[in-house]
Amino acid sequence: MGLTSISHWLIVLVIVVLVFGTKKLRNVGKDLGGAIHDFKEGLDKGSKPEITKKDDVTEHQSNTDKQA
Repeated sequence: MGLTSISHWLIVLVIVVLVFGTKKLRNVGKDLGGAIHDFKEGLDKGSKPEITKKDDVTEHQSNTDKQA
């Protein structure tokens, strides 16, 4: 009976469900899934270079034209 025994994990699962209840476990699963989704989304945004807005570029150009 090691940690990989299926009967061991079934007993642990039954105890966890009895202690916490299915509703609380479902909420924890939703929260964990949302956190993972947000984390992956943040990684994607961080790795992509920011696109400058057209308004910022034209504003910068008009400021340099005024100075010249």
